[in-house]
Amino acid sequence: MRKLLLCTTAFWLVFMLSSAVAITLSTEEKIGRHLYQDTNLSLNGTQSCATCHHRSAGFADPSNRQDPVNSMVSLGDDGVSLGGRNAPTSAYCGYSPILQEVDGEWFGGMFWDGRATGYTLGDPLAEQAQGPPLNPVEMNLPSIEVFVERVEASDYAHLLLDYYGRNFFSKPEKAYDEMAHLIAAYERSAELNAFTSRYDRGELTANEANGLAAFQKARCDACHSLDVPQGAPGAVFTSYGYANIGVPNNYTVNPSKDYGLGYTVGPEQNGKFKIPTLRNITRTPPYSHNGYFATLEEMVRFHLDRGGLVPDVEDNLVDPVTVELAEQEISDLLSFLDALTDEGL
Repeated sequence: MRKLLLCTTAFWLVFMLSSAVAITLSTEEKIGRHLYQDTNLSLNGTQSCATCHHRSAGFADPSNRQDPVNSMVSLGDDGVSLGGRNAPTSAYCGYSPILQEVDGEWFGGMFWDGRATGYTLGDPLAEQAQGPPLNPVEMNLPSIEVFVERVEASDYAHLLLDYYGRNFFSKPEKAYDEMAHLIAAYERSAELNAFTSRYDRGELTANEANGLAAFQKARCDACHSLDVPQGAPGAVFTSYGYANIGVPNNYTVNPSKDYGLGYTVGPEQNGKFKIPTLRNITRTPPYSHNGYFATLEEMVRFHLDRGGLVPDVEDNLVDPVTVELAEQEISDLLSFLDALTDEGL
């Protein structure tokens, strides 16, 4: 099964490269793409960033997309370990600011719990990139030094030497920081942030346009904002804030309560999780931080009435949606969400 997954991933990597021919990447983005795709940056050489954040799954985990009922978190480099949370998309994340409190609410940072704050490197996306290679249940490298040694032995090491100078690898911690910024540069590139959906092209069908109206009627845009962030060509459908919408515990993933943002900034924020982008959302099942919802329809219906499900954490619950949508409106809303899919995905 593992071999099949790797072959599938290899196929999609070829597809990703061929589909991105028209995109011109900067030097930083090109080097970052090498790092993003390098499976040798895991202990056993089985995983790269792209393994769990792949184009074929809207830059989320393709294994989860193939079987969202039974596969909700990512498999580690050792072929046994499983992560504790659902891998979100790595696309459209680069507009998230440094973690900050505004009028009692938190915004920015990376990971579901915001722990990649951006306070150290000045960029939460770069700090996020430093997590998986050294995480024992993910890529499982033993140290920064080993990471840097493997890059130095790679067939793209000369690109780093040409860009930074011949002494680039002599200071591993500094090199590790720089390479994290390069991965972040690639994750901000047009390959992951295309803005080429039917919504962007102004080509919504009548049902999709009705779905946008239903989206606003149900106040989905309060968290999945239609506002355009600074530097973006279009809306990213998130405020990059945090909320507790009452998702139940997924005992197959984590039998303990998950306090989310509370782990990062304190218990007064218990139960809140990062509000994800809705771009390419139909390509990234399962849904929520613990993958509790296998389908997008389940996720949408839960937002509307919570289905009598018991929240994992009852602190900081947002008010339930009080607007009722007819069945046709729900269908149209799902059609609209599909219209946020970029070309080629």
